[in-house]
Amino acid sequence: MTIRHYLSNLLRDEAGAAGVEYGILVAAIAAGIVVAAFSIGDSVQGAFEYTDGQITSGCGSPCTGS
Repeated sequence: MTIRHYLSNLLRDEAGAAGVEYGILVAAIAAGIVVAAFSIGDSVQGAFEYTDGQITSGCGSPCTGS
């Protein structure tokens, strides 16, 4: 196999391009998940704080849980 033949095969090989495309796709999906998690984070925190307030509002000080 000559160097010219090897280089021409290397230039025609598209397997690496497919790997790069999959990598970009995975990165885009991960970025979407991060954005979604940050956008609903305040809502979830508010729901937990509301629930905590409702549970502890009828509790004496200190709340013994009994």
